[in-house]
Amino acid sequence: MILAGDVGGTKTALALFEGGASGLVAVREAALPSRQFPTFEETLAAFLGDGPPAHLAAACFGVAGAVVDGRSTATNLPWTMDETTLAGVLSVKRVRLLNDLEVTAHGVLELPPDRLAVLQEGRAQPGNFAVIAAGTGLGEALIIRDGGGVTVVPSEGGHADFAPGSDLEIELLRHLRASVGPHVSWERVLSGPGLLNIYRFLRHHRRAPEPAELTARMAREDPSAVVSQVALAGRDPVAVEALDLFVSLYGAEAGNLALKALAVSGVFVAGGIAPKILPRLTAGGFVTSFRTKGRFDHLMTTIPVRAVLEPRSALLGAARVAAGLAADASGRPILGRPVVDVRDLRRRSFRRSQARGPG
Repeated sequence: MILAGDVGGTKTALALFEGGASGLVAVREAALPSRQFPTFEETLAAFLGDGPPAHLAAACFGVAGAVVDGRSTATNLPWTMDETTLAGVLSVKRVRLLNDLEVTAHGVLELPPDRLAVLQEGRAQPGNFAVIAAGTGLGEALIIRDGGGVTVVPSEGGHADFAPGSDLEIELLRHLRASVGPHVSWERVLSGPGLLNIYRFLRHHRRAPEPAELTARMAREDPSAVVSQVALAGRDPVAVEALDLFVSLYGAEAGNLALKALAVSGVFVAGGIAPKILPRLTAGGFVTSFRTKGRFDHLMTTIPVRAVLEPRSALLGAARVAAGLAADASGRPILGRPVVDVRDLRRRSFRRSQARGPG
């Protein structure tokens, strides 16, 4: 049995997997609110109950933050995680901490077509991939072709300097410099809090009073989610403009990452926000900004771009890495097998029973 986790600023997803005839099967899974627990170890204790299974072979956790020498301090949580400490807590020798986008990258390559949405068809060429994911923060990773396989390279590119591309975006930069300080990263505009930053800037810049109903909803609910929902419904012009600007900036930075990685095999747009705003991602603004790269405009039109619809891609990627750690110890090629979701097995069984007919 292996343990996999996806540690985010909002929630922590954990799952136990076992090897089966069809691959790794998720036998137990939960999503816990991260901020309700003072430490990651307490989150594990809440999930595992009486303690880790006696036959736990390995564990892998993706964490939203930089991992250096097996240790990470989460960017949007007051948690410090350490491989050696976690190995002791779990009574297992093999524990791996990876950046959350690194495990996401391991997961997206195994996704079936029905869990991806085409933003740009492109014409895939042999080469590298890139992954970008806006959620509580902004994550980026590279998938580098390495002989017959691939190597996943983590990145903290979401904290690189935000580069405005229009007069309005220059004003946005000035606004954010006044509120957050001289360094304004891409994460300040491409994340859940980033969408709210854009909305508040536009509300001030347009001198448009906020409707009382919208103010009340934002006080009761997640304000970033409210902005996106109101924008998708077309009920407030400032919210609509904020989401459109967010989508345009998302496409611009996805294109920047594609250029840096020379990601001619494709770009995956992952994270929790993409599926929720898919109608706006497919409306054209994202791809227009993605392609607008001067002398490299033509190259950008050839790069396939897919939005990831599977919310558990990071968790599934962590499971694959943990399976590889277990295989290193046992000699069995677990990593070569697909990760199988119990829900998938049920769906397949249902389809087979439907094909056989009654009786």
